Amino acid sequence: MLFLFAAITAYSVSFLILPVLIAILRKMNIGDLPGGRKIHKKFIPSMGGIGFVLAAFLAIAIWGWQFPLPDIRYLIGAISLMFLVGLRDDMVELKATNKLLGQLVAVILVVVLSDIRIKDLNGFLGVGELDLFLSYGFSAFVLLALTNSFNLIDGLDGLAGASASLVLAVLGFWFYTQGLESYALIALTFLGGVLAFLFFNWYPAKIFMGDTGSLTLGFVLGALIIAFMENNAALPEGAAWKFEPVFSAGIALMIFPLYDMARVFARRIRRGKDPMTPDKSHVHHFMMRMGLNHSQVTLILLAVQVFFIALVFSLQSFSDHLVLPLISFAALLLGLRLDQVTVKYVKKKVAKEPRILQTTDLSDNQSKKIKLDKKSFEKAEINLN
Repeated sequence: MLFLFAAITAYSVSFLILPVLIAILRKMNIGDLPGGRKIHKKFIPSMGGIGFVLAAFLAIAIWGWQFPLPDIRYLIGAISLMFLVGLRDDMVELKATNKLLGQLVAVILVVVLSDIRIKDLNGFLGVGELDLFLSYGFSAFVLLALTNSFNLIDGLDGLAGASASLVLAVLGFWFYTQGLESYALIALTFLGGVLAFLFFNWYPAKIFMGDTGSLTLGFVLGALIIAFMENNAALPEGAAWKFEPVFSAGIALMIFPLYDMARVFARRIRRGKDPMTPDKSHVHHFMMRMGLNHSQVTLILLAVQVFFIALVFSLQSFSDHLVLPLISFAALLLGLRLDQVTVKYVKKKVAKEPRILQTTDLSDNQSKKIKLDKKSFEKAEINLN
């Protein structure tokens, strides 16, 4: 019940803070303007992550004294640092190297000082316990990948918040059932804060989370997923909610952000571009070109994420050698099908639109469709410049 109160506290504080934050950001003219890669059509305040991150921290401060928090003090510090990195980048854009450096400091706090790391591959690909420094390096890479993959999907109203809410709910439930109260507290307080944020971020959005929110939220998800993987692997055989496919379970929780990042980077590299060059090649951009609106795309991608999580739940007694190739193949198959459907739809749409500067003669059917009223031109203003 205390965890429920903590989540409700975070939700209430976030819900109360965000309208005030929206008004302040509008007055200060801090936000995203339309144009370029942006798909919104008017000025929208950004940095909404301030609302739900502060709400989560306040809820942890109120309720956290009842749980053994010393084991996560460095994790709380790392989350705070990542929040400041995102805040700084939203206010005055950071260079990529400086941004990565700030992320690395936060990652070190988690991997080295908090000892939240991947220590053993549990026989996957014939690899067992990892060397200490190899464990540090691999865990840091995984945490950075999870953080930034989530950051990349924050381009559609409600998408990042809905995806994070699903993962936080699953992790919060799992940590609670295993008696890992401090991790459960973090997951559920952030869940409460993000759910309130979704009320203002759902289409049409009144505020975006910005890097302040997406980097922080991605980092929280990444750290909790690594903690889940390691604590799950340490459970005895036959324990409730133990997943034999350790890595598959972790990947399934973030399947959409990871797939989208891999897909986008591969497309950019294949075209000779820098993989970090922003463009409109993300999955949600493709789905928008099919004529779907923000809410439809978000709900479809959320359903896909639920499908993969449910698939791993149903195969929890099988090993990664079976489950990981299965979910990887399924993700690739769905992605290829999406590309085919999108290209087909766009070609069909373009074929129906009038051609610009057409020089070929029109067919009888085409010419009959063109109706011009000469009287409409008699009083029309003509630009002679």
